[in-house]
Amino acid sequence: MAFFPRAFVLTALSFSVGCSQTTALSETPITIDGSSTVFPITKAAAADFVKGTRGVRIDQAFSGTTAGFAKFCEGALDIQNASRPIRPDEDKACAAHGVTYLELPIAYDGITVIVHPSNNWVTSLTLDELKRLWQPSAEKKVVRWSAVRPGWPDTEIHLVGPGTASGTFDFFTHAVVGRSGASRTDYKATEDDLVLTDAVSSDELALGYVGYDHFEKHRARLKGVAIDDGDDSVGIGPIEPSALNVRRGVYRPLSRPLFIYVRAESLLRPELDKFVTRYLRQADAYVTGAGAIPLRGQEYELVSRRFMSLAKGSAFMNIEQPGANIQNVLEAQSASR
Repeated sequence: MAFFPRAFVLTALSFSVGCSQTTALSETPITIDGSSTVFPITKAAAADFVKGTRGVRIDQAFSGTTAGFAKFCEGALDIQNASRPIRPDEDKACAAHGVTYLELPIAYDGITVIVHPSNNWVTSLTLDELKRLWQPSAEKKVVRWSAVRPGWPDTEIHLVGPGTASGTFDFFTHAVVGRSGASRTDYKATEDDLVLTDAVSSDELALGYVGYDHFEKHRARLKGVAIDDGDDSVGIGPIEPSALNVRRGVYRPLSRPLFIYVRAESLLRPELDKFVTRYLRQADAYVTGAGAIPLRGQEYELVSRRFMSLAKGSAFMNIEQPGANIQNVLEAQSASR
């Protein structure tokens, strides 16, 4: 992972991209796509920036982390919102298209298992129970609450969750089932968190999972389920989804970093460089305002240093453990340089 002075790298990029392309880039809007979980944070940053910057347009959508990376690695986006790290196959696709990037963590998240508020039998779930419910072999077999835990009602369970283009889907299946993308398919899938939330909040028999920020916004009509990771050595039992528990590192294994990926070549455009600079400087406020979980202060300093030195590539791509601690990862990488 190479780190160079910012001015040197931007100058080198200008020679590799060419002056005519730099002019063309400056005439186009800033394009952003990817994670629906990160979308509200970046939307707040974009609205704040556009309000104070004349003549800049930012086009943002949320097609899901996986779908967004496909566009990003083809060079179709300036910024990719991501609720998981880039995968090796996506990194190779970026390289094949000549796309270099900066990976910038901007928040923590705790994937929250949600049920209807009137559900009075589910207060917690173990990881084994979640796996029994969501693994591929559960399809058309584990279809009643009583099949999840004996003593629970012998009634249908209606599952709702993110679609396969979602980074939340990838992360949840990795953390719970043990392999990214391994999931039953007989559930209501959607890339729109609001649709997912509405489905659970209107159905007493429903269960789904969603990013913490969306749960926090709609807490009045949802019930978050405590998760027991089965680690008896810790001795703390089921852990409630909360910002404090995520930041303390005890909401395991459903805590995760959230990212923006910035196309390095796009930083030749002054407006994009200024946008990302402001985004990182005000990230705590944008994240908090969106109901998500801010990084610790020293972690934002490490991320800003990563951006200012234009550190290309991924520090998180090959980390197997879900919910990696951002400070530990970035400090370890810095020490290995």
